[in-house]
Amino acid sequence: MRLSLGAEMWGPEAWLLLLLLTSFTGWCSAGELESSDLVTVVLGQDAKLPCLYRGNPDEQVEQVAWVRVDVAKDAGQLAILNSKYGLHVSSPYEGRVEQPPPPRDPLDGAVLLRNAVQADEGEYECRVSTFPAGSFQARLRLRVLVPPLPSLNPGPALEEGQGLTLAASCTAEGSPAPSVTWDTEVKGTATSRSFKHSRSAAITSEFHLVPSRSMNGQPLTCVVSHPGLLQDQRITHILKVAFLTEASVRGLEDQKQWHVGREGAMLKCMSEGQPPPSYNWTRLDGPMPSGVRVEGATLSFPRLTTEHSGTYVCRVSNELSSRDSQVDVDVLDLRDASVREVDLVSASVVAVGVIAALLFCLLVVVVVLMSRYHRRKARQMTQKYEEELTLTRENSVRRLHSHNADPRSQPEESVGLRAEGHPDSLKDNSSCSVMSEEPEGRSYSTLTTVREIETQTELLSPGSGRAEDEEDQDEGIKQAMNHFVQENGTLRAKPTGNGIYINGRGHLV
Repeated sequence: MRLSLGAEMWGPEAWLLLLLLTSFTGWCSAGELESSDLVTVVLGQDAKLPCLYRGNPDEQVEQVAWVRVDVAKDAGQLAILNSKYGLHVSSPYEGRVEQPPPPRDPLDGAVLLRNAVQADEGEYECRVSTFPAGSFQARLRLRVLVPPLPSLNPGPALEEGQGLTLAASCTAEGSPAPSVTWDTEVKGTATSRSFKHSRSAAITSEFHLVPSRSMNGQPLTCVVSHPGLLQDQRITHILKVAFLTEASVRGLEDQKQWHVGREGAMLKCMSEGQPPPSYNWTRLDGPMPSGVRVEGATLSFPRLTTEHSGTYVCRVSNELSSRDSQVDVDVLDLRDASVREVDLVSASVVAVGVIAALLFCLLVVVVVLMSRYHRRKARQMTQKYEEELTLTRENSVRRLHSHNADPRSQPEESVGLRAEGHPDSLKDNSSCSVMSEEPEGRSYSTLTTVREIETQTELLSPGSGRAEDEEDQDEGIKQAMNHFVQENGTLRAKPTGNGIYINGRGHLV
């Protein structure tokens, strides 16, 4: 009902006006603004805020207004660009906002924000009024990069022998947060911690190591990376590790060179340390001789004399510790040396003579002792031989007497004398040794041998054949008597090398 009423109220003129406005709107197409969502600028540089209107050629930009929308309304006005009246800058930004240098496009509403500071970071809006298209708006965000200013702080003094120790710390603060790393060939560990502020962030990295003398003089570099830097910032720290090596003295490698009359002799003290050590020379067994000069680590001598002989001490010291090294200098007098050499040769000759004499005496003693020993052994063997020979002779005489008294009463002896099968057996066998010893060194006594002979004689000779052999026995006894001689009633063997033969069984044959 309302629609009909509205239609009745509108006349033909109203409908014609509406139709004209609709056709005009379709003929005038709306333009657009070209801007950027994010504008980045480094602290202290100029920031360009873009705002370009793209429309029909017959359109005009009447006015461009720049406003910061993330702050209070009164403080948000930056500037107004009017096509007729030009640029008007608000008091808070006076002297900092201006148009880009010509040539400029009339449709370009961009402005320059000089010397951007961190407080300029925020959201900005460009408001464009055109004719006949109307008004347009576009927003962008301004980001102000704050490059870090890194700083490196060395740790406490490093000394060889310490445990894990802080070598250095590196701190960098910026917006956004920077990156901190270490570049070094030294073995160690790095730890980092961060701190956030309202408009920036700080990073602190610490480098720890175990000090050693090999690290002394090595570079330790802190590397800081940030989008606001054209290249990484590097801060280098040279490590200083306090140490002191053992001291040693050179110059006495050839002791023979230190003789009376030599010139240019010197001793040099060797050591290394951090901080560089100092050197001090002293003489242990007396004052320093006149003419001796101390030049740092070197001790220089004048023309050598025997007065320069002594014990010299080099002391090396730095802030960490001290070390000592001492040497004994013996200046030789060549004349005394030659005399001592002759004395040494004479003493050597005497020593060799004494040793030779002792060895000769020892040899004589050994020869005498061995001679006495062999004489004693020979005497003992001769005595034993004489005892056995005497016993054998007594037994032989006893047997001969028994044969002479009754030749028939002892037939077994004659058989024993003929045991070898012919009358000359005893004579032939008598050329052997008079006594024999068993392998164990024992000798058979004559009495035992005689008893064995008698036993064998009884076994070999039958009782019925004794009468037939009596004549042969007498003949054998006569032949045996040729080897003996009777003196003063005693039957003794004639001097000869012959003896009684003992067969393999130990029996007297």
